[in-house]
Amino acid sequence: METEEERATRALILHPDITSNPDRREASFALEEAVSLAAALPGLEVVGAEIVRLPKPSPGLLFGKGKIEELATRIKSEDIELVLIDGPVTPVQQRNLERDWKVKLLDRTSLILEIFSDRAATREGVLQVEMAALSYQRTRLVRAWTHLERQRGGLGFVGGPGETQIEADRRAIDDQLVRLRRQLDKVVKTRTLHREARAKVPFPIVALVGYTNAGKSTIFNRLTGAEVLAKDMLFATLDPTMRAVKLATGREVILSDTVGFISDLPTQLVAAFRATLEEVLSADVIAHVRDISHPETEEQRTDVMSILSELGVGDDRTVIEVWNKIDQVADPEPLLNAAARREDTVVTSALSDAGLQPLLDAIEAALSKGLRTATLQVQHAEGKKRAWLFEQGVVDDEQVTEDGWSLTVTWSEAQAARFERL
Repeated sequence: METEEERATRALILHPDITSNPDRREASFALEEAVSLAAALPGLEVVGAEIVRLPKPSPGLLFGKGKIEELATRIKSEDIELVLIDGPVTPVQQRNLERDWKVKLLDRTSLILEIFSDRAATREGVLQVEMAALSYQRTRLVRAWTHLERQRGGLGFVGGPGETQIEADRRAIDDQLVRLRRQLDKVVKTRTLHREARAKVPFPIVALVGYTNAGKSTIFNRLTGAEVLAKDMLFATLDPTMRAVKLATGREVILSDTVGFISDLPTQLVAAFRATLEEVLSADVIAHVRDISHPETEEQRTDVMSILSELGVGDDRTVIEVWNKIDQVADPEPLLNAAARREDTVVTSALSDAGLQPLLDAIEAALSKGLRTATLQVQHAEGKKRAWLFEQGVVDDEQVTEDGWSLTVTWSEAQAARFERL
């Protein structure tokens, strides 16, 4: 017999389609993505999903009174326990809707935070999610009264008896954030040491990025033989995983699988996961994996490039576009022709391995771009530097000198910068 803990929470998903917003997404695709988001959270059973068209949101209730009453009847009759609203909901709107519907309500940001909390695997990931959730929670503290909010009593050293609950809650959250930041600083220091150790390894870094569910983890697994969680599910990968891959020339690269991006990603999470995405910032090549079969693939591309820009990835970075899931396109010929005319574009089907060797070849070509020749003088005491150059495979010629070695190398700007850090 099913226990209370095992029974899934019955959820209704609502996508408010604000018709006065010229930048709004196609409502049917947005609703489909919201359903996929809900499916990524264990313990939820989506029993209904609908688009609610609105000229503009009502300040206090989001929806009109008639719609609220209609939904209240549905919520009661279908035994719905949770309402997910695919969009922003103000604290006041949330409080009023929960009161009227007598159910728990989550907005898009809350839902994404829940998923991140469930999926984060590394210590840093867990701390980043906790901080993001607390920062968001701090903005949701709703003032329940007005004239009683003023401080009264006490000497000012601590909150007097008149201190409001909202101020106590805020202080508790701030104290918790300070504690988490201290913990995170320690974790980031350890991570920095690991990154410095990787800088000494003579391998370029290739970062896989893309909209969530584009197939990054499947490609990563196919190329590396790793077993990263790869499901047809949004946010299947939350913590970056790194593995070495050997190219056809014998050159080795480090491949990094990263968290998937999404439209309207909560600002708290963009900031919180900046450190998690720092592999992207230091990558020699970025492979942007796109679900080319998705109806909104161009919009998803824009979202990804926008977030990369926010993270500080400049236009000078080499980006390879990987048009994945070509097997799911009814007529692939036009896309194949378009990709053939473009530089740095590869068409793949990760499930069948199609296009993966051309992707590795494109990575090799991208790493070889912008190579320059230089002559280096390496002292006898710098044997490790000499060994690094040979491991990197950049040495064209070597002459023994009185003080050490004179080496002619052909390398990239990134390799030159790494050599300087040794």
